[in-house]
Amino acid sequence: MTLFSKLIPAAFLAALASPALAQPAPCGGDFSAFMQQVGEEARAKGMPQSAINAVLGAAQQNQRVLRFDRAQGVFRQTFLEFSQRSISGSRLRIGAQKREQFSSVFARAQREYGVPPEVILAFWALETDYGVVQGDFNTISALATLAHDCRRPELFRPELFAAIALTARGDISPATTTGAWAGEIGMVQMLPEDILQKGIDGDGDGRVSLKTSAADAILTAARLVRDLGWRANEPWLVEVTVPDGFPWQESSLDIKKPVQEWGRLGVRARGTMPAGALQASIFAPQGRNGPVFMTLPNYAVYREWNKSFIYQATVSYMANRLGGAQRYVQSTPDQGLNGDQMQRLQRILSDRGYDVGGIDGILGAKTRAAVQAEQQRLGMVADAWPTPALLARY
Repeated sequence: MTLFSKLIPAAFLAALASPALAQPAPCGGDFSAFMQQVGEEARAKGMPQSAINAVLGAAQQNQRVLRFDRAQGVFRQTFLEFSQRSISGSRLRIGAQKREQFSSVFARAQREYGVPPEVILAFWALETDYGVVQGDFNTISALATLAHDCRRPELFRPELFAAIALTARGDISPATTTGAWAGEIGMVQMLPEDILQKGIDGDGDGRVSLKTSAADAILTAARLVRDLGWRANEPWLVEVTVPDGFPWQESSLDIKKPVQEWGRLGVRARGTMPAGALQASIFAPQGRNGPVFMTLPNYAVYREWNKSFIYQATVSYMANRLGGAQRYVQSTPDQGLNGDQMQRLQRILSDRGYDVGGIDGILGAKTRAAVQAEQQRLGMVADAWPTPALLARY
């Protein structure tokens, strides 16, 4: 039981999820007026006035947050670039040390939530370098800025109320708590609503502190992963080889077949082949001449944790490496597109009626699906990897 559940009645928790009695604060407009409306809505939800005052007093509009929100250039890297920069020998060594240092906590996480240590370690490593780099943005100001901004207010406005609740139970300090630019807090970078709902007091001190307590962070992350749909004792990602003549048009995270059926098509694992009845997909982050992977049902959790295709592939692969898997076969992928070329291709695809998820130069899931459909239409190898040869067809 968390300290919050001892201090705050269940009716208050229910109020967080119920429609507010006050008029919801619209996005945009005067920032101070927006925050006053947030305060009125929080009072209508029955939230403590002292916590509301503390959050409103700390909230400041931060233009740097908006610049980060609009940029996110890291995800314009290729899988090989991002994974090789993210998965260093040092991070793997530190991961092994952390696994030993917190062995009893990891054992509890696996026993209670079915999540193996390497999965949590990979998130811990990529999110904050095992807690070393947790972000220097004031959490309340980051959330308030993004809730006020009209790009994704439906995502961030509820997080403000969760932050008020965390303030009420003493788990964050509005004036001093810092984290990522998007409002995530702590070693595994979780938003306030997830901390509020999933937080575990792993070290028994009566608080949930994902910034300072590794035990709290490990167990809270394990609970979140479990609640996102993790299936105990099942793999999530396996590197594979495929034969000449493989039907690349079927390589998609949205196409699923039993493992045994992929086996009949000549797919072979580099390591242990998963159980034949499991549903699986095949995908090649950089096309047929780069690494090729089989994803299993647990891979869906990575897609829920972060919407970036490159992040999902990298953190799941890092979990494999932390679990002892060999390094992928790098091969030599076909030349890809630079940012300007990618945006040009996205405009072409959008004009042809495809939903590419935005003209941003990022090869996300929607752009990959559009690329693959066009490759197939043009009689090219449909491996979803955009190349200058594809761009030259228009």
